[in-house]
Amino acid sequence: MEYIYGALLLHKLGKPVDAEHLTKVVHATGVSVDDSKVKALVASLKEVNIDNELANASLAVAAPAHAGAGGAHAGAPKAEEKKEEKKKEEAAEGLSALFG
Repeated sequence: MEYIYGALLLHKLGKPVDAEHLTKVVHATGVSVDDSKVKALVASLKEVNIDNELANASLAVAAPAHAGAGGAHAGAPKAEEKKEEKKKEEAAEGLSALFG
């Protein structure tokens, strides 16, 4: 997880998510760096737009919870519920690309 957190930190700071920078970040945490994990993560993130993936992840987290009986969604049609679940699944698929 520290590798992913390191990549997210580098991205947030506007630094390149490359092997050199990621190795420095992970090393700074006091963990021994596994070069193969660094290379694998950097390679998997090479063609990924991290901003888009984070936006999709935010949608999944920010989606309103379904209220119980008598709640705001009590009269909502089943089709809307299925659409919301599909959006959540699509967002989760985007995250899997980010986290390998």
